[in-house]
Amino acid sequence: MKRIFIAIKIEPGPTLLKTLNSLKAVLANEKINWVNPQNIHLTLAFLGDTDEERIKVLGIMLKRTCTGFGEFNFRLNGTGVFKDLRDPRVIWAGIEGFEKLMMLNDVINTGLKDTGFRIENRPFKPHITMGRIKYLKNLTSLKSCLEMYKDTFIQNVHVEEVILYQSILRPEGPMYRSVGVFRLK
Repeated sequence: MKRIFIAIKIEPGPTLLKTLNSLKAVLANEKINWVNPQNIHLTLAFLGDTDEERIKVLGIMLKRTCTGFGEFNFRLNGTGVFKDLRDPRVIWAGIEGFEKLMMLNDVINTGLKDTGFRIENRPFKPHITMGRIKYLKNLTSLKSCLEMYKDTFIQNVHVEEVILYQSILRPEGPMYRSVGVFRLK
């Protein structure tokens, strides 16, 4: 069994790194698990513990689904939080120009259903997770950070492939290992 998810790898540019570092500096006294820049990605589907045989089926489906879909672009723009500012859990960078991304997510979810995978029963909200809040003492600092970056253009992202990842949980943070790469050409 491997802990599996489907994602788009994001190579962090200078503005994304600067934004992440700024948030980390201002919120340094808070209990936040920050995403390692080399692990930044956009999750399309989280499948959890998956048997090796099912991973093979998944690979076949992703190859069929991704081939010929076509490359596309979107923009990282602004920051915010999930759940909400009264109970923030995740600090994210937002996505703009995500129509093709939504289409890709739809065809992958259809492929998952057709091959018997269970998918999450919640709407797809494209975002880049920057940090997971464990405990927050000073909500005002978080609000001011989010306000500072809420309309900031962060970077363009060109999408050429979808990656099937294995997530290996470790005390120092997760490690993501590519199990398969599926070109969109």
